[in-house]
Parts: sequence; C-alpha cells; structure tokens
Amino acid sequence: MNIEQRKVTIGEVVEGYFNDAEEGVVGYDERLDIRPKYQREFVYKDAQRDEVIRTIAKGLPLNVMYWVKTGEGSYELMDGQQRTISFCEYVDGSFSVDDKYFYNLPSDQKKAILDYELFVYVCDGTDSEKLDWFRIINIAGEKLTDQELRNAVYAGSWTSDAKRYFSKTGCAANTLAGDYLKGASIRQEYLEAAIFWAASAESKTIETYMAEHQHDPSAVTLWNYFRSVIDWVQAIFPKYRREMKGLPWGLFYNDHGKRADLDPKKLETEVQRLMGDEDVTRKSGIYEYLLTGDERKLSIRSFDRRDALAAYEQQGHKCAICGESFEFDRMQADHIKPWSKGGHTPPDNCQMLCTDCNLKKGAGR
Repeated sequence: MNIEQRKVTIGEVVEGYFNDAEEGVVGYDERLDIRPKYQREFVYKDAQRDEVIRTIAKGLPLNVMYWVKTGEGSYELMDGQQRTISFCEYVDGSFSVDDKYFYNLPSDQKKAILDYELFVYVCDGTDSEKLDWFRIINIAGEKLTDQELRNAVYAGSWTSDAKRYFSKTGCAANTLAGDYLKGASIRQEYLEAAIFWAASAESKTIETYMAEHQHDPSAVTLWNYFRSVIDWVQAIFPKYRREMKGLPWGLFYNDHGKRADLDPKKLETEVQRLMGDEDVTRKSGIYEYLLTGDERKLSIRSFDRRDALAAYEQQGHKCAICGESFEFDRMQADHIKPWSKGGHTPPDNCQMLCTDCNLKKGAGR
C-alpha cells in the first residue's frame, strides 16, 4: 500500500470545478472525481457548510482528506467530500457566509482562501489493501458503509453505471423496488443488495464480482438480473405487505426462481392464513417458510414459563415420552399436537419432554 502525503491548495481543487445532479461533481482540472455520478448526495446542513468556510478564512486546519488513485493523474475523493463541495460551492458563488459571497471579499482575503493548503493523503495499492485502509476513514464523523468503500476501490465504468441505476434518490431501483429494499439508495445499500444477490447466484463474494466487472462498459446485466428478481417476487406474491420490505429476495430467486410448482393464488391463501395465526410471531418469515418449509423462520410462539411449570408438575417431573425424571431446567415445553398439524399454544396442548425426546420428536415430524 502506497500512501503519499500532499499539500493541495483550494485554488487547485476549484480549477475546473463542475457540479451537476446527474453528471456528478469534479474538480482539480477535472482530474478529481469529487462525487461520482449518482453517489452520495450533498448532505451538509447550512451551518456545517458555513463553518467549513469560517475555518478556512481563519487559517485553521481542516481534517486530513483522502484521495484514491484511479489512473495516471486521476483520483476519486474518498474522504472529505462534504468539505470539498462546501468550499468549491462558496468560491463558485453559490452561497454567502456572514452576508459575504466570495466575490464580495477583498482581494487579499480571496487570495488567502485560494492559497489555503489542504492536507491530502493519496492512496494507491491492491484492492484488499485499499479496502483495509479505507475502513478506518470517516466522512463528516459518519463511518463509511462497506459499499462506499468498495465503490472507491473498484472505481471504473461498470461501478459508475451501476450507481446510475441504484445510488440516487429517485433512481430506477427505488422506483421499481423501493418497497422491497431496506436502507437508502444514496448510502449505496440498494447497490450492495443487488450485487450481493447477483454474486451469490454465482457463488462469489461482492468484491470478486465487482473486480471481475470493474471495467465492463455498463452494468445492464446487473440491472436486468435485478429486474428479474422483482418481477418474480411480484408474480408469485402479487399482494404487497410491509413485511416484504428488506427480505433477501434475490437469494430466494436464486434458489426458487425456476420452480414451476409455485401457485400465486395458493401462496396468497397461505399468506393470509399465517398472517392471522397468533402463534406466528415473525410475520416477515412467512415468505421464506412458504418457499422452504422451514418452521423456524416463523418463530412459533412458545409456551410461557407458567404453563410449562404446570405441565411439569402434572407429569410428576417426568418426560411425557420416556418416563424418566428430570429437573425442570433440563426439560422443554412441547406442543402435543404440532403447530404444523393444526396445534396451537393453549396450556392443554403443552407437554414437557427431555431434550433427547424433544429432538427425536422434532426430527420425526
């Protein structure tokens, strides 16, 4: 890992400054990608932004900034985006501080701002080295997400195009599937989910997937895969419920997307039944249960301690199957009639079993 310390003036950074909601933000004679296309949008409040300018005007130091080398003489800003956009926008005349725009300042004050030296670390190295290094970096006191770190390490044509689909407020992914995804697009959480699903389909990690596609001209393959996932979800579970938000739909699609036995009408009937079942305490697990049959995803309501103690006393402290005596803490409350066969959780359906018998009974269901 090569980390080079540089002193760069504000005047150098604002040279060629360009800020566009669609095309991103660049500076440093268009060699510094300050905010790549469709990455995190500017989030500083006016008070924070103004304080950056006051700090510079007083000649006080700003925190160190980090750039990552992306080519010969080209860089992407990894840490310091908000500070950089603040002083670039001020010099560009977009806002005033203490009732003074940059162009209102005396020439000596303008020169002092443009000559202000920023302390910058330029980082270059292997992908894994850069990931390890950037994990310790913060932006405005807020820790970078793992996907924001990956975006810098695997910067290229493919990542930029993928951000176009997944990384902006109101982006295509948000319009198509915002109800199914957790997190925020501008924090790269939509992009991370999409890549994770697609990478998992090929038994790869996110990092491996991004490295393999880094220099692809577009991310249309990822977008088409993502659309297939959402189309499939909406086809087999046509009625949307809030419990569907944030589920790993891509992983479900990878495992079950080609099944011909999934009947949307029958599935909806089961969803309705399970949503109304008071013993199902984890309603969001209904969808995975219907695809896999794994009851553990439902967190079936267990008997409370009072009912378990009552059954333990009625059984004379003996296991209801093997008849051996056990301490209460070495026994487990079990449904006499299993939930899967219509049993519920009233006291009269409770029996106490030793651990071994409970496991054997569970395996035989």
